[in-house]
Amino acid sequence: MYINEIHILWYVLIGIIGLLVGQFIDWCNICLPEEKKIFSKSFFKEYLKNCKPKYLLMVIMAISYIGLLYLFGWTIDTLKYVCLIPLLISSFIIDYRLQIIPNRITLTILELGLLFTVAQVILNINAGINIFIDNLLGLIVGGGIFLIITLIGGLIAGKEAMGFGDVKLMGAMGLFFGWKGIIMIAVMAFLFAAIISIGILILRKKKVNEYIPFGPFIVVSAMVTIYVPFTILLPILLKIFSLGTINIS
Repeated sequence: MYINEIHILWYVLIGIIGLLVGQFIDWCNICLPEEKKIFSKSFFKEYLKNCKPKYLLMVIMAISYIGLLYLFGWTIDTLKYVCLIPLLISSFIIDYRLQIIPNRITLTILELGLLFTVAQVILNINAGINIFIDNLLGLIVGGGIFLIITLIGGLIAGKEAMGFGDVKLMGAMGLFFGWKGIIMIAVMAFLFAAIISIGILILRKKKVNEYIPFGPFIVVSAMVTIYVPFTILLPILLKIFSLGTINIS
């Protein structure tokens, strides 16, 4: 049986890989904030002895990987997002819990972004220079937008409007999404943040001046950008921000 010209057994296999990666993310979420080695003897001794299955994480990763294979097939896009998504999920969880995004995560995303950029340039000789420029602009624009917001917000409010972990995360992600994609992610992140923040304040679960981590909104926006085509997202966002006055068919 084939789904989108790919045998169903491949979906089963990549789903199983997703389950394993989901459990591995839980270990990373313990090690990274404490700056412990991820690949160490303690992983096989302490963690595997005492760990409990993280079913939600495992299911999320399995579905994510199956979705990638369905959408992109056996392409370099599938491989790069297979590497990126676990890092994004880990960023989401750690930032939500501790209000930090470990440098090891953003550095790994940056390194992988450079690696896949070079690979795409080599595999697409004719369009290689355009891919390189697009991804480089993504790095500059992603980090630049949030750096400006952080600096201006700091001057106006007298404190950090946004953590530098968010700045580094957006810059590194720019190598994966290019300048158009990273702008889309930034716009959606602010939209989601505004909606959720208003909801939280209405429910009075946080004080007005209490810090709400922005990393989770970035991650959710990046996930949406991965799975929803740009040609669908752009008209939706234009309608939202123009209050329906702009319509692109």
